Amino acid sequence: MTSRLRELIQQLGEAIHESVIESEQIAGVVQDIRQHGFDVLLMLEATIGLNEVTARDAEDAEAEESGEEAPFTQNDLHFLRSLRISVEGDEEDGDETGDA
Repeated sequence: MTSRLRELIQQLGEAIHESVIESEQIAGVVQDIRQHGFDVLLMLEATIGLNEVTARDAEDAEAEESGEEAPFTQNDLHFLRSLRISVEGDEEDGDETGDA
């Protein structure tokens, strides 16, 4: 992982933190809890996952943005297979039951 990518991930974490701090909805609920006699300690954990985009995934994203129907990405297909869901036209259709 490059130092620039680490910096961007850090910026993303800071942006999420700022969003939570500045949320009027969260502040309102915290205030309601305090009115019921409790102090609030809010700790959130964010997991940031990165998947490198292949040329095929980039083409699929461009097609989707232009309104064309794009096929599932390999990550989509892998996720669906993990749920034992087969997709018509997927090269591994024969390996799955197709039951959802």
